[in-house]
Amino acid sequence: MSLLKRIESPADLKKLSPEQFPELCQEIREIIIEVISHVGGHLASNLGVVELTVALHYLLNTPEDKIIWDTSNQAYTHKLLTGRREQFHTVRQFGGLSGFCKREESPYDTFNAGHAGTGVSAAVGFVEAREQLKKANKVVCMVGDGALTAGMTLEGLQHAGDMGKDLVVILNDNQMSISKNVGAISAYLNRTFTGEFYTRLKEETSQLLGTIPQIGEPVKRMAIRAEELAKGFLLPGLLFEELGFRYVGPIDGHNFEHLLPTLDNVLKLKGPTLLHVITKKGLGFEPAMKNPVWFHACSPFDGKTGEPLKRPGNPSWSSLAVKALVRQAKKDSRIVAITAAMCEGTELNLFQREFPDRLIDVGIAEQHAVTYAAGLAAEGMRPVIAMYSTFLQRAYDQVLHDVATQNLPVAFFIDRGGLVAEDGTTHHGAFDFAFLRHIPNMTIMAPKDENELQHMVQTCLTHDGPISVRYPRGRSLGIPLDAEPHVLPIGQGELLLDGQDIGIVAIGVMVSEAMEAARRLKEDGMSVAVVNARFVKPLDEALIRDVAKKVKCLLTIEEGCRTGGFGSAVLELLSEEEHWALPTKVLGLPDWYIEQGPQDLLRQKYGLTADGIYEQAKALYDRVTIQAAIR
Repeated sequence: MSLLKRIESPADLKKLSPEQFPELCQEIREIIIEVISHVGGHLASNLGVVELTVALHYLLNTPEDKIIWDTSNQAYTHKLLTGRREQFHTVRQFGGLSGFCKREESPYDTFNAGHAGTGVSAAVGFVEAREQLKKANKVVCMVGDGALTAGMTLEGLQHAGDMGKDLVVILNDNQMSISKNVGAISAYLNRTFTGEFYTRLKEETSQLLGTIPQIGEPVKRMAIRAEELAKGFLLPGLLFEELGFRYVGPIDGHNFEHLLPTLDNVLKLKGPTLLHVITKKGLGFEPAMKNPVWFHACSPFDGKTGEPLKRPGNPSWSSLAVKALVRQAKKDSRIVAITAAMCEGTELNLFQREFPDRLIDVGIAEQHAVTYAAGLAAEGMRPVIAMYSTFLQRAYDQVLHDVATQNLPVAFFIDRGGLVAEDGTTHHGAFDFAFLRHIPNMTIMAPKDENELQHMVQTCLTHDGPISVRYPRGRSLGIPLDAEPHVLPIGQGELLLDGQDIGIVAIGVMVSEAMEAARRLKEDGMSVAVVNARFVKPLDEALIRDVAKKVKCLLTIEEGCRTGGFGSAVLELLSEEEHWALPTKVLGLPDWYIEQGPQDLLRQKYGLTADGIYEQAKALYDRVTIQAAIR
């Protein structure tokens, strides 16, 4: 029987001997590779933290002791060790396990997170709650080196250092190489410096020096300074020491002979401690080690070769947006592109190839990215920020305060707008229409197809004020592109079909679904008007008003939240124009967090397809005609 199949909880893990852990880790890697090769997911980062996760659950008493996973997309081993082995094949699938930690899924999942940089702050909250409730449990936060660029991580670290309470932050550093010799020396030093004897000796010596009249305190300060200088020569931890943390590391995160004793000692230390652990992304799967960027969040692949299983179809929306940007950047040297650690995800690597000096990656620092762009714009540049919708949420105040109040020409390329499939709740781009449209000076666009996308890119780069273009995840529609892009008149939609019975006002990729629904409604004898709004803000008020005057009922359709979104904007317009008596229906995402699942399935479930629009439009029209007949 395999070792992994013996483990239903961390209590079973504790029955194994550390000598069996390498074999267990091999089994864990095999099942992760097997499952993710079929369903896709975050492979490289998870393969890198197998030993570290095993060590934590072996030494801690979870779930009483708390592990907070920053981002939590590296928690696959954690799930396998906490009673979800038999369900692991469902990870990231509709109705299956989440690809992230989820409190609703297991008591071992301490805190939900899909965005980097939240872990330390949450952990500090758990520490304060422990102190207030007079508990004695341990709190450990696992944070990646990339998250150190997030301002929130540093805010949490300084708060924790100031509190001075027991907390262990593990810095999972997978960007540094570590040789065997350095690893061995470091492991030896840290086993020594974190041992109970050394710690007790250091504290007692400090107390003794402090009691010596006149010379005690100066000598004590000299001893502390000497220790800091020694650490500065040997270890890269002065930054964390200055923040109030005891720094330990770096150690090899794949060597149990180093990892277990050091971690065991660290967990016994008092006060805030940061353990610096070196890991290798993709360890155990050669293709992931060679290409950790692609295997960070990969689609299904051949489990032996690592080659993607799906052949690309039409170009992605992201690549088309960036290619249109490159075309304009060749004509205007003021254009620069900004990413927050998502160069490949947003396909800005296409821009980087052409203009390596005009692509700026600020790291996981969305707030900084936006205000940085504002500074560039204020000095005459034309900055473009390409960012996932879910991550732009993190920079809301900067958009409002630093860009919009000054009416600066910053262009936002909002990628992954709408439903994003398997990453689920924390990653769906459901809210950008709603949280942007009430900001003064902001212009908001969404294209019906890729040809309109290139025109909107051109519009972004000539507009004198903040402006956004929003496009979905996935492959484009295959629409031919005009030879030359042109600037769209701000706030001007287009009437695609004219009719007198039903009006459909759609935005973005929902326009094609609306057109198909209109075709079917026409076959049923109904006259349908279809408006491609193009703009969420400003609306084409004249066009929508004219359609509202003609039709008997009206629907709006958007792949975003109904609450405060595009449909709400149309309703506000109709109320101002005294069309409040017109029967209306707003189609969009409901007022709850949408689960994970394939885009097509989720669109079908929430009525964001031609079938869903057809059914809702026909039901509304039938109700209107029945009520008219009764009158």
